Amino acid sequence: MQYLEMDTENCPVRRALDLVGEKWSLLILRDAFNGVRRYDDFRRHLGLSEAVLADRLRKLVAAGILRAEPYREPGARTRSQYRLTSKGRDLWPVLLALKQWGDSHAGDPAGTPLDIRHADCGAPVRVEVVCADEDHTTLTPYQVTVRPGPAARPRRD
Repeated sequence: MQYLEMDTENCPVRRALDLVGEKWSLLILRDAFNGVRRYDDFRRHLGLSEAVLADRLRKLVAAGILRAEPYREPGARTRSQYRLTSKGRDLWPVLLALKQWGDSHAGDPAGTPLDIRHADCGAPVRVEVVCADEDHTTLTPYQVTVRPGPAARPRRD
């Protein structure tokens, strides 16, 4: 079966985009990775409407990407703060790859607004595609082959 003959309904990229492929969801995740936890802080930092923020947070929690934890300031009602789950933390390389692409192709001429470095040595962090064989180096799209996997299904035209 060739790629164009494959059904794309069960494509993992498509399923992932169904969960996190909306702009505000990715920006909420970016902020969560950078320590934002509380609704009011997300709203203030992102500048989006309460309805959109509440909807995206609800969807990210339902998908198991964020978890809501109750907190209470003295004299105030109980509210939720949001923390990344392990499923959410697995999206870190995706966001770093988007940042890396944005810095290269849509960046500010003055440089990156968010400088991410290794805490131990201070070197910049970057995302690379590598082969599982430890003896191989970074790969380009021209160095891989794509074949139907076990869940591939033929297209129904």
